[in-house]
Amino acid sequence: MGRKNVGILLNSSMYRGIPQLKTGQESLSNYEDAASLFSITPCFLRLEDIDMYSGFCYAYIKESQGYRKKVIPIPGVIHNRAIYSQKNTRMDQLIEYGPTVFNSCNRYGKDVIHKLLGNDPELLRFLPATEKGISGLKIMMSRFPDLILKPCRGSVGNGVMRLTHIGNGKWSWSYRLRSVGRWVSVTVNQDALPKQLLARLTAVPYLIQERIPLAEVTGRPFDLRVTVQRGWGGEWQVTGLFAKLAPAGGFVSNIARGGEAISSSFALESVFSKEKASGIRMSAVSLGLSIARGLDRSLPGLADIGLDIGITGDGRPFFIECNGRDQRYGFHKAGLTETWKDSYSRPMGYARYLLERNERG
Repeated sequence: MGRKNVGILLNSSMYRGIPQLKTGQESLSNYEDAASLFSITPCFLRLEDIDMYSGFCYAYIKESQGYRKKVIPIPGVIHNRAIYSQKNTRMDQLIEYGPTVFNSCNRYGKDVIHKLLGNDPELLRFLPATEKGISGLKIMMSRFPDLILKPCRGSVGNGVMRLTHIGNGKWSWSYRLRSVGRWVSVTVNQDALPKQLLARLTAVPYLIQERIPLAEVTGRPFDLRVTVQRGWGGEWQVTGLFAKLAPAGGFVSNIARGGEAISSSFALESVFSKEKASGIRMSAVSLGLSIARGLDRSLPGLADIGLDIGITGDGRPFFIECNGRDQRYGFHKAGLTETWKDSYSRPMGYARYLLERNERG
């Protein structure tokens, strides 16, 4: 099989920056280098530029003078790196039209993922205790002294809150003021929770979880981002992992919220012996693969995910969150350049595998 086109779906804001090579956290050069390894041509496109009546689409393709928008047949394999509204039916129409689209859906509710994993007895022990909504909050406040409240469909830490019991029916409620971009903490009464808190839990679905007592580096809690992808051959593989360190005084480790990406070895060996740190890394890798394979049974097209795995102070791993559109730049920020490049190479290898599989019928 000769060189074939592979589509890479991007959101409009990123797509518009292609001619100027301004695509934010997505690396066009990494895509190009990875595609060359597998003798395929990456074609960057948007869902709205695909015409399923004619079978053609607009796509940016790199030429000697830079990226040029061209009209090409709809690629037979497409990797989705865009996020679409649930009301957008064009993705379903595209899949029905015929190309193989992997990671076609990359935004799943935290409640959906938790339920799927909770149905697996082998994975249940790695999940924090979880309830939902205001009724769930009351249950959890009676059981645990430290809680994390997460919107089921939030991302990059948006809407996350914390409740910490401080004694005598009083709790410290921590949340982020969007208007000024900083965190505040106020004391609230368990028997008369503030209307503002209840309104947040009513406006959108929330998960209420016990806060895992995460290991800390110089007083800053951290978790591990484990990137799990399908590559050449179609099997799940762990591409790599790094640690996300919460900012000083904070509890949210998202890089977009002031968290810092560092190597997992450095973070773990700052807390545990070298031998134990190595064992924890292996456990995180094993858990990541088990989670990916478990989700794969229920989520068609899943092929590229980032898992947040929390590590307690005594070294136990817990699943925190699944990211359907893994932000690979964390490897770059952690100084793991080769792993960063590998995180682009694996999906391109999987695309080549799908092309050949489809060609064989």
